[in-house]
Amino acid sequence: MRIIIAASSLLLLISACTKYNNNANREPIAQVGDRYLFADEIPVHTGNGLTREDSISISRNYIDRWIRNELILSKAEENLSEEYQTEINNKLEETRANLMIYQYEQQMMLQKMDTMVTNQEIMDYYDNHLQNFTLQKNILKSLFLKLPLEAPNIDRAQSWYRSDKQVDIQNLESYAYQFAEKFDDFGENWISMNFLLRELPVEINNESRFLRNNHYYETSDSLFHYYVNIRDFRLKGSVAPIEYVKDDIKTIILNNRKIDFLQGLENGIYNEGIRDNSFRVFR
Repeated sequence: MRIIIAASSLLLLISACTKYNNNANREPIAQVGDRYLFADEIPVHTGNGLTREDSISISRNYIDRWIRNELILSKAEENLSEEYQTEINNKLEETRANLMIYQYEQQMMLQKMDTMVTNQEIMDYYDNHLQNFTLQKNILKSLFLKLPLEAPNIDRAQSWYRSDKQVDIQNLESYAYQFAEKFDDFGENWISMNFLLRELPVEINNESRFLRNNHYYETSDSLFHYYVNIRDFRLKGSVAPIEYVKDDIKTIILNNRKIDFLQGLENGIYNEGIRDNSFRVFR
């Protein structure tokens, strides 16, 4: 096996990497059999505190790895049976074809597929597939406040967290910003019951009973007071509210639309092939 490394110095090699960018004038750096490594194929490593010696060493290692890989490849080509090589070539061609098709389909979808999903489409899908949206866990809308025991004017916070008035919520937000260890207002968004359970210092054994029996909940430990305002909830096994599954429905609609688009694209190209006599079937 013939191996050749260009005689030019590695320092010149590094600077040459940026100079040979066309096939007509490329500087060969190493050769294994009939395959060449060119200067413009070697990554340039500069900056980040690298010295000239570091860059030379990195380039030398890159060349060495390329030679080793090419030698192993040449040995494999010499020793693998024709059957194996044919199988590999077929797999490479199949992979190439799949990649080409995939990229073309992605390009066509970006150019021509409608990706706008209206609220009406989401509502229609939800109404027609209610059986697919059964909750697998308890969910709720709530406000959660965690205050240090020494926080001032706690009685005001106790009053505000129970209120639905906007002015009281604003007062609570301002108060929480100054004194709360944690404050989350999920009054407009559904969250998993597990999220709340992770925040409380007590164990809730019966989630359904807890949600049914507690509109407001307060507890304490040695460091903090905990306040929960449960504004709404849905129990496991019931139908999920549309707001909770809206993003999932949008994804489903787009996936279905994608399937239809790609099927239509394939059928269109096939019919075009029929019209243009682009293929023949030999029987």
